[in-house]
Amino acid sequence: MPAVLPGKPQPTLQAISTGRWSGRRIVAYISGQALTILCGPDIICQTIYHDGSEPLQAVAFDETSGKVATCSERGIYIYKPNGQARDGFKWSQQHCIRADEDESSLATLSWGTAEELLVGSSSLRISSTTDSPATIWKRKLANPVKYALFSHDATLIASTGQYDRLLKIWRRLSFDVNDSTFDFAYLPHPMSITNVYWQRSSHPERSINDVLYTICADNVLRIWAASDPHNLQILDMWTKIDLQESIKPRLYQPGSLSTKRYAFIIDSDDFILATEQAVQGSGGDDRENHAIDHLLEVANRTPEVCVVLDEDGRMSAWGIEDPGSKSRKTAQVFNIAHIDAVKVLFHQEVKEQASYMRIYCFVSDLAGTGFTLLVHHFDGRIEWWETQADALFDPSPRRKRLQLMGVWSGHGSSLKKIVRSVSGKAVVSRTDLSEAVLWRQRSDSNHSRLVMRSIFPQSQKIHRICVVDEGDIVVLLHQGSISVWNTKGTNAMKIASQSFTLDGKPLCLILLPEVTAKTDVFHMAVISSEMKGLACEICITSPSDLRDTANGESEPAVISEFCRFDLGSERDLAFMIPVDPAGSIPTISGFLDVFARDVVTSFNTAGVLRSWTAKVDVDHRRVQWLLTSAVNTGIDNPSLVSGSSIRKAALVDSQKTKLTIWDTREAQLEFAKVFEDMIRDLDWTSTPDNQSVLAVGFAHHVFLFSQLRYDYLDAGPAWGIIRDIRIGDLTPHPIGDSVWLSHGDLLVGAGNQLFVYDRKMEIEDNFVTDLRLSAKQPLSKTLFSIVTRLNGQLPVFHPQFLSQCMLQGKMLLAQRILVSLQKRLKFHSEGDEIDTFLDIPIDDFLQRDEERFNPARKEMHSSYADFIEEEPEDDVLTETLAASLNEKLTTILIPQLSGREQFHLADIVECLATAEKHRRSMDDNASRFLVFFRQYILRKSQRRLNSSSISWREITWAFHSDSQEILVDMVSRQYHGQQMQWEHARESGMFMWLKDVSAVRAQFEIIARNHYTRTDEKNPIDCSLYYLALRKKNILIGLWRMAAWNPEQRSTQKFLGNNFQDTRWKTAALKNAYALLGRHRYEYAAAFFLLADSLKDAINTCVNQLDDLQLGITIARVYEGDDGPVLRDLLETHVLPMAAAEGNRWLATWTFWMLNRRDMAVRALVSPLDTLLPQQINSTHNNPLQSKFYLTDDPALVIAYRQLREKTLQTLRGATQVSQRTEWDFLIHHARLYDRMGCDLLALDLVRNWEFLYQPAPALRTKQHATGAKEKLKRSENPFEDEDENEDDGTGEMMITPDPRKLLRRRSSLVVADLPTPMHISSPITSPRRTSSSSAAAAARMAGMGAKDSNSYHMMAAAIEEGEEGQGGGGGEGRGTSGKSKKDLTFEEPSAESLLDSFGY
Repeated sequence: MPAVLPGKPQPTLQAISTGRWSGRRIVAYISGQALTILCGPDIICQTIYHDGSEPLQAVAFDETSGKVATCSERGIYIYKPNGQARDGFKWSQQHCIRADEDESSLATLSWGTAEELLVGSSSLRISSTTDSPATIWKRKLANPVKYALFSHDATLIASTGQYDRLLKIWRRLSFDVNDSTFDFAYLPHPMSITNVYWQRSSHPERSINDVLYTICADNVLRIWAASDPHNLQILDMWTKIDLQESIKPRLYQPGSLSTKRYAFIIDSDDFILATEQAVQGSGGDDRENHAIDHLLEVANRTPEVCVVLDEDGRMSAWGIEDPGSKSRKTAQVFNIAHIDAVKVLFHQEVKEQASYMRIYCFVSDLAGTGFTLLVHHFDGRIEWWETQADALFDPSPRRKRLQLMGVWSGHGSSLKKIVRSVSGKAVVSRTDLSEAVLWRQRSDSNHSRLVMRSIFPQSQKIHRICVVDEGDIVVLLHQGSISVWNTKGTNAMKIASQSFTLDGKPLCLILLPEVTAKTDVFHMAVISSEMKGLACEICITSPSDLRDTANGESEPAVISEFCRFDLGSERDLAFMIPVDPAGSIPTISGFLDVFARDVVTSFNTAGVLRSWTAKVDVDHRRVQWLLTSAVNTGIDNPSLVSGSSIRKAALVDSQKTKLTIWDTREAQLEFAKVFEDMIRDLDWTSTPDNQSVLAVGFAHHVFLFSQLRYDYLDAGPAWGIIRDIRIGDLTPHPIGDSVWLSHGDLLVGAGNQLFVYDRKMEIEDNFVTDLRLSAKQPLSKTLFSIVTRLNGQLPVFHPQFLSQCMLQGKMLLAQRILVSLQKRLKFHSEGDEIDTFLDIPIDDFLQRDEERFNPARKEMHSSYADFIEEEPEDDVLTETLAASLNEKLTTILIPQLSGREQFHLADIVECLATAEKHRRSMDDNASRFLVFFRQYILRKSQRRLNSSSISWREITWAFHSDSQEILVDMVSRQYHGQQMQWEHARESGMFMWLKDVSAVRAQFEIIARNHYTRTDEKNPIDCSLYYLALRKKNILIGLWRMAAWNPEQRSTQKFLGNNFQDTRWKTAALKNAYALLGRHRYEYAAAFFLLADSLKDAINTCVNQLDDLQLGITIARVYEGDDGPVLRDLLETHVLPMAAAEGNRWLATWTFWMLNRRDMAVRALVSPLDTLLPQQINSTHNNPLQSKFYLTDDPALVIAYRQLREKTLQTLRGATQVSQRTEWDFLIHHARLYDRMGCDLLALDLVRNWEFLYQPAPALRTKQHATGAKEKLKRSENPFEDEDENEDDGTGEMMITPDPRKLLRRRSSLVVADLPTPMHISSPITSPRRTSSSSAAAAARMAGMGAKDSNSYHMMAAAIEEGEEGQGGGGGEGRGTSGKSKKDLTFEEPSAESLLDSFGY
């Protein structure tokens, strides 16, 4: 249960009522318009809010029926318990009784017998509450009552008015419901009566004497008892105790005597029960035995006990033996104890009217607990104290007699806002009535609680709050002014104020970060809706005088205007809010840069989120601002925004149901979810190592979200729910605000109540699987430890780390890790720890695979390896070793892995062993594909996948593999002898990664044949689309000829026999296709579109109706080849915009490669996809949230970029168009991704071993060349046509791209000379395709030389120079273009002889 602050108790005489019912102690008290029912110091049973604005005045609990009655000034509310004890009782309203018009404000309530309720106001009224409320008796009074109480048997009523010295005793003469009569008598007192108490019994069925205790202003306790039932004087004074004289200090000091006395009565039944508990729990030392002996001596006399306290902590206890006894002639009052060290909390600084205190005593339900004291301070708090009877009444000195178990306090009205200090150890809560209270956090190893520290006077309306210096200083923003408050005292004191004027509405109050943390000077900033700001400097002239300020003795603060600033103009500004400090100190380094912590977040209605940091320049009296990030979220008119100082932001849309979490540093969307309930609040905190936690508040519950490791292989979520805090059972009021305290404690405010949820928590079972936690590990931990478990560095044998190693090409390292793990598990016993690194040196993780080759390993990878028989190496994962390791994984629980992760690890072991078996016949890209395709098949068989095909990442690896024939064979084997169907081909992406069109057609024909034979009836409809795409209509006609069972055979066979080159039959085929579309037979409709030679319509049917992009692309490749216009149009107008919309870089790079734009294929891995699309296509592309999702990034992109950029001259040219700064950002970004994934070693390896391309000096610029290039671009009809590789820099001059061949440095570099034929040379650096005869001849000569003897780049440059000479100048148009056909200039895939290395050999 959370620590609770149930609300500020009302300062009335009947604000608390307690009793024992159904085996448990019930405490009910009122706060504002709320009734709170509790069963312990931190156990709230229920909170009930009544309608209306009137505060409650009194509460009464009936121990017989369990009913609770409350009253406001004009209404009485009766609540009846429902349910059973084991499930917990809940109270619901039974009756609502309105006050009569002739009655004044209702003031008192008291329960009698038979569910009768006594109500006191300007009259006394007894009402029955059994079925329907009815008035039994009513009597008008001369003075409104202050007290009106039933005796234990309801035969007597004691009532008195405000400031009355006469107590009226009403004696009930008749209990008839229809005719209740009373007579009365007066009990005179010398001064006004301050307290009235009837003797009670813990056994209501037992008859006891009517004994009444009264206290009046003369500090004398008077005891009244019935002497003769027939006497006119109903009660007589039995005895009295002088409370003032009952406490005397042991050492007299002038001026130290306290005049205030607080007294309460302990009934004899409770005293005896507490004594029995003390005896049962007594120890064996002498002091304890002496105390027990003294207690037993007192208990043997069965006294009522009167306990008297003063404000200095002194206490005296008096025993009243057998009060009201008729057999005794003299009253027996004896002293039990006189003690000087009972420290009940008294606030010395409260006002006189708030210093009143009422004490309620009862015996706790828990065995061995003893007495419980409820102390109601009228300054707005209730304290729950517990003590043992022997400890309380022990005459010998004791250090600690009472233990404080809880303090109930809070607000009197609904909370609106809670603001924390930077550390979270102090918070200020504010209500809608501008009632503000400062709270301090008190924590120990067991729990955390809040203590009220200071109360702000309700003088001005508070707009914004800033808590400074752990709560000792609080700055408030009012309308047109700022005030500074000292909060070291119980009542906050204003120590400085400053008026100001500012354009626009003030939106936020910010504590500016300082270069060095100071306690005497700090700076505040106010920013308006017009982005104008004012900075104020607050100087604490003497911090040590703040305590004196609390007493009103000095004014040690000065506030002055520091400077004004302007953050620019922003249209439709919606929010300007301070970021959640997330535990960071308000300091900044000496530099103002993007690495500084954010201080404020702005958001406009168009969906642009901006983060700002600031630095105070004291020397120049200015505040420097820096925009650290700007993210276009695409969310219009957000309802909630919250930013964190460590570059996280959470947004809620205008409907208040969709939550998005952003990384503002990388402009990435990390999480998006739509909830059924409306979101009301967002709050950030972070662990000491900067791992973020977000609290998302709804009406009656709070979700705690923790960031998770990125998981690109399984597309796992980046955020997960680790805790669900629900307050619906505690209060019906919706949550007003929540805020994080220090160490991961959460403070939730609802209504006028505060709930402190401790950092200790247990993850529920339904969250274990989602969070990828081990179910065998203990889940009862602190919040921060669980968040650290979910993040941080992974063990090297984790499936994600191994997968990323394989993607990086570190196959040997992955095998070594698994072999080392197998050796560990071979001799593993339960309880043994497994090292995170498996004792592998860190340097081994940072080596390249080629550096890891030993001579024997190189020989194994050579072409002669098949003829050498050697013993298996120690670090090779053979199939036998993999089987042994998987057997261990099924029986041994690895502590660092969850059950799901161990399943994934077993899959990786099997896949890596398969790849190792075939490594001699496959390149690295084929191995990557095979490993992850095999893993896909395994997970599909285990039903752990939702996708229908492998990702475009694996397709891209296979597409760039030179072992595609082997991959086709391997893919076919994965289906265990099943005939390859289209579903299987789509799963593997086969027709996307096969580069040879003839191989595509051959495999497609196999698919067609398998679709025909997959059923016993052999239906030709199943294969029609495939054979018509292959243009093999005659085969289809033959199949229809054999389908005699099909009713459509005759008509279809006759229809297929027509000549579809004829317009008539082509139109007929189109009509049939549209008819089939209407019948939702989409695949058959696509076949008829192909019959009509309408390839575009067939592809649109596959893509739009069948939602099968792969099928559409495959049909286009089979029908017209890779250079067909329909395929090109599909890739340009559909696939590329879809890739940009999804942010799918793998799909984009594959598409550009298919379009023969290999330079763009490389750039698509690095540059934003929107910038690569032509304007006419990009203009129709909306940028949704999906394109910004974090899964659109993939650390494997950097591996693909490093591989592809040196593959051909075109890709080298594309790499040169990526600036060094862009490549640097790209590299650092992916290093951060590795870090977020828990693969810190791979991040270090990436930045350590990365090689940047050599960038030559800036190229030449010529306006003459620029003019010609611009004209060519204007004439270009194809947006993707590569007319000129040179680019205009916007100044009218053309930037000439450097020769990519000059970037090669490594001897191992091997590239394909695939640049388009140069047509115009204006500099020593080549320009792409021109249609001049001289350049064509030069290209032909260059290609011929390359085919003969693989000439060096120097020879290629000579050929280009020869082309220059034949052209006759640098700027003229080409001559003799009619001599060559366009087909001669078409680029073809180079042969093996045209491969050139860095040095031309």
